Amino acid sequence: MARAWTNCWWTVLVILSLDGLASYAADDASTKEPLIFTVASNATEGYVRYLRSAKHYDLTVTTLGMGKPWLGGNMKSVGGGYKINLLREALKPYRADKDRLVLFTDSYDVLFLAPWAKIQEKFASFEASILFGAEGFCWPDESLKSAYPPLEGRGMRYLNSGLFMGYADKLYKLLKTPVKDAEDDQLYYTKAYLDEELRQELNIKLDHMATLFQNLNGVEEQVVLSLEPSEKEATLANSEYNTKPAIVHGNGPSKLTLNSYANYLAGAFVDGECQTVKEGRLTLSGGELPLVTMALFVEKPTPFLEEWFGTIAKLNYPADRLDVLVHSNVAYHAGTVKAFLDAQEGRYRSLKVIEHDGDFTETAARNFATKHCELRGCDYLFVVDSEGHLDDPNVLRALIEANRNVIAPVLTRPEKVWSNFWGALSGQGFYARSNDYMDIVGRKLLGLWNVPFVSIVYLVKRAVLPEVSYELQETDPDMALCWHFRSKGIFMHVINVEQYGHLIDTEYFDMTRTHPDFYQLFNNRHDWEQRYLAPGYKQQLEADFVPQQPCPDVYWFAIGSDRFCDDLREIVEAFGEWSDGSHSDKRLQGGYEAVPTRDIHMNQVGLEQLWLKFLQLYVRPLQEKVFIGYFHDPPRSLMNFVVRYRPDEQPSLRPHHDSSTYTINIALNTAGVDYEGGGCRFLRYNCSVTDTRKGWMLLHPGRLTHFHEGLLTTKGTRYIMISFVDP
Repeated sequence: MARAWTNCWWTVLVILSLDGLASYAADDASTKEPLIFTVASNATEGYVRYLRSAKHYDLTVTTLGMGKPWLGGNMKSVGGGYKINLLREALKPYRADKDRLVLFTDSYDVLFLAPWAKIQEKFASFEASILFGAEGFCWPDESLKSAYPPLEGRGMRYLNSGLFMGYADKLYKLLKTPVKDAEDDQLYYTKAYLDEELRQELNIKLDHMATLFQNLNGVEEQVVLSLEPSEKEATLANSEYNTKPAIVHGNGPSKLTLNSYANYLAGAFVDGECQTVKEGRLTLSGGELPLVTMALFVEKPTPFLEEWFGTIAKLNYPADRLDVLVHSNVAYHAGTVKAFLDAQEGRYRSLKVIEHDGDFTETAARNFATKHCELRGCDYLFVVDSEGHLDDPNVLRALIEANRNVIAPVLTRPEKVWSNFWGALSGQGFYARSNDYMDIVGRKLLGLWNVPFVSIVYLVKRAVLPEVSYELQETDPDMALCWHFRSKGIFMHVINVEQYGHLIDTEYFDMTRTHPDFYQLFNNRHDWEQRYLAPGYKQQLEADFVPQQPCPDVYWFAIGSDRFCDDLREIVEAFGEWSDGSHSDKRLQGGYEAVPTRDIHMNQVGLEQLWLKFLQLYVRPLQEKVFIGYFHDPPRSLMNFVVRYRPDEQPSLRPHHDSSTYTINIALNTAGVDYEGGGCRFLRYNCSVTDTRKGWMLLHPGRLTHFHEGLLTTKGTRYIMISFVDP
């Protein structure tokens, strides 16, 4: 089924020969330069890719019809007679030449896989005057199936008109019957082949087992990338027939399969290194940089939105070359959006916002961004959704320099394989995992890939903006956009040469909670750590780090950021149900508290499981560093709570032992600023720790040795976070 999706490009490769068929390959090599005729109406990416493969194998192409109207129909069903008429005209000077070989291929969805010598050798093995590629479908007239001659042996039975080869005089005779430009070329050739007298006269054969020509439609599972140990670059192999075709055609719906193969074929990857990422690049240096409309979309409740806006503000690109459009569809985020707009006012070339209460659906807002880009005279549209954090400030420059119509940086959820692209599509047009997907997201392979779907962060050239649409029945906007790109033959690429950023998981973001970001440790650990861990936490894990020891076997570690402390304090205060400080406590098994405090337990505010994970991930490594030989993973703790000390409430705590192997005590606010007094005294050593530091953790043994008391808070309110670990 030889069909393209829009105006198509076809190639006629004419090779000059001195002798006839039998002696051409066996005895003589042509001394004349080959002539390659390509019919093309537009130089699309598929056409450019085709020419790239020809150049890789030293094949020179001359284009016919470039810039002229395409007259061969829409090619979505039938058509293509225009190709026949152009080919006939091109062959007129050679119509009596018995020694000239002619290779005809479609080009938009075709790749060369071998040099001319190999193509010539394979053709000669058929002892045919004209050889067509074959496929498993009788197109466009299934009623002609029974008219095909019996297939001797196995193989694909039916003629495909996208790939054929033969001698000029024979081909010219084949083309003598008049055909209208919009009539179907494959039907034309099929009827000629089924005319037994003509088939015998012109010695027409089909390449049933993909010896020379591989048509992919319907047999994708038979065709695999092949890399012999002695070879530096990949080629294709047909596992069903044990052949290695020299030309491949992504006919019909197999174009996406061809796009995937093309990422590696014809020298695209050599010795495991991507070559196409180096080709056609721009250099951004000196002079004015391209105008970019940056469209920022907050379409769903999103954790760590402040940090997302922070990465946007830090992009290394001149602000006077950026038009910024913000659409927020989430009322909850209105304050964060306003803070960004206020901070950036006057910085960019222009700054426009579509408020969450405006009459704009997501689809309408995205379509508006496209028009806004055109109205602002942009060179590029840069779309960034709130799930995509741009950690590399040079990411926009990198995408522009890659010089593709549509390109996205590969972004993944940290330590997961969820990404912003699909490597393949299922039969229903949804996600399917390609063979190379894990290597791309894991950055085992670095380079540039043609893929069928991108989302969240991508750059679009002005030249293809007229083709951008986010509308397609009830399909979501991203699916609609990529469907339109695919249907119009616009390639989408992803690049992973650098670690450009990462994705946020938005699925379990509960806006009803106080500081819902604090609850995101399990879903967005990377971002949680960036916001809530103390800036110097990881340095404390280094082998040469010596922790502070204010009292014997009492260690001081930085563990929580200021934001950690503030958010946790505000979470428990918003909950507000502090215990009364009496021995009676219904929250405990048995209902009795021996050493009562005014406190709120983590399970009361939905943080129990998060806190146990916090102990495992961040407290346990520090404990193992100082209490050498004690290892318990995961730590257990039945008592995790925030304590509040006030002069008029509970200002201190009597001496006691903790029911723990070790205890952690994290200061949640600042001594001398938020409160006065307070601290912890270890009676056995007559050693006190006062002026505790916000976000710092005291870690000490619980039972037997470290009998201690809470010192008097004389002014303000003191908050501490306590865990009795391994009771």
